[in-house]
Amino acid sequence: MHHFNYKEDDLYCEEVNVSKIAEEVGTPFFLYSHATLTRHFEAFDKAFAEVPHLVCYSVKANSNLAVLRLFSGLGGGADIVSGGELFRAIKAGIDPDKIVYSGVGKKEEEMEYALKENILMFNVESHQELDALNTVAGRMGKKARISLRVNPDVDPKTHPYISTGLKQNKFGIPISDALSEYRYANSLENIEVVGVDCHIGSQLTQTQPFVDALKKVKALVLQLRDEGINIKYLDLGGGLGITYDEEEPPHPTDYGKAIIAETKDLGVILVFEPGRVIVGNAGVLVSKVTYTKEGEEKNFIIGDAGMNDLARPSLYGSYQGIMAVKKSDEALIVADVVGPICESGDFLAKDREVQPFKPGDLFAVASSGAYGFTMSSNYNSRRRAAEVMVKGDSFEVIREREEYSDLVKGEKIPSFL
Repeated sequence: MHHFNYKEDDLYCEEVNVSKIAEEVGTPFFLYSHATLTRHFEAFDKAFAEVPHLVCYSVKANSNLAVLRLFSGLGGGADIVSGGELFRAIKAGIDPDKIVYSGVGKKEEEMEYALKENILMFNVESHQELDALNTVAGRMGKKARISLRVNPDVDPKTHPYISTGLKQNKFGIPISDALSEYRYANSLENIEVVGVDCHIGSQLTQTQPFVDALKKVKALVLQLRDEGINIKYLDLGGGLGITYDEEEPPHPTDYGKAIIAETKDLGVILVFEPGRVIVGNAGVLVSKVTYTKEGEEKNFIIGDAGMNDLARPSLYGSYQGIMAVKKSDEALIVADVVGPICESGDFLAKDREVQPFKPGDLFAVASSGAYGFTMSSNYNSRRRAAEVMVKGDSFEVIREREEYSDLVKGEKIPSFL
């Protein structure tokens, strides 16, 4: 459920006409619904209300400070994958005791930063990382709380680029090696083993892969306890999908029932790292049509937003809906909706039935709340888009559009030129 709806022919975000925002802010811009963000977070959180749990929102999905502050106010924590995301989470007011640090390439300086902030735990992904963390913690006179990310070799049945739990993926420690690696971790002077972590991929539309992975991880938890290694946290990652087109992912309530049924006797605190499922359909990318072209074989709608603003269609070949900000009664046409980037791979939609837009018309790219701005770039020296949040009948810019001067910030021409 989201709060982007038509009133007669005009697209609204909650109680605000999207055209009005475009007039004041300019295009392109990302637009987020406060009510949708809240509803989605609470729906996920309430799915586990009957058991001890912690929802650590996946910052990489949408890292705007306003979004992080909203989830912090709802009791959420953060799943981070870099020192920069840790900085954002702390700045937004998220309790460090609700922060977990994931990712395969943590640098020692990032480990040191996280230890200084006293985060909840590190999700460690390799033997070498474990040694490095032990060294850094020892140097600081601290103990690092850890879980090991276990790779269960379960097919999540999703896009290969966002699958993370198979043998060929770079993430985690093979489950066949997990017991010996835990024994090693438990022997280290500056490491405190507190959990087990498992994350199999993103945009999952079935519950069964989660359950299959959980069965393997559950057996490991019991083995570890038999050896005297107490596991307090079971981090099951994120990955629950959303509807972009015709997908029918499970509702968080159904997901919750399946997970609770499998873990009810384990006596652990469940940790989740949802991202896309909370923010994906809570945001759109609004663009203005610059030109239209009738080619020999195709029609083209050229907007002022492109692959540098929203990378997913070009990167993954993903489907994202195209909505007219003002509907017309004209017959639909088939067209490619493209951007201004000098790449043939610059598109937002291909061979799509759309309204016959004209220069100056506005359209919104649906499901852009996740991996929209966070994956955007300055390619072609384009300024990154503004971000706007609506609450009820009002809106505020939560990130200003970049200026041209921002494009060269930090650059310098050397003295020998």
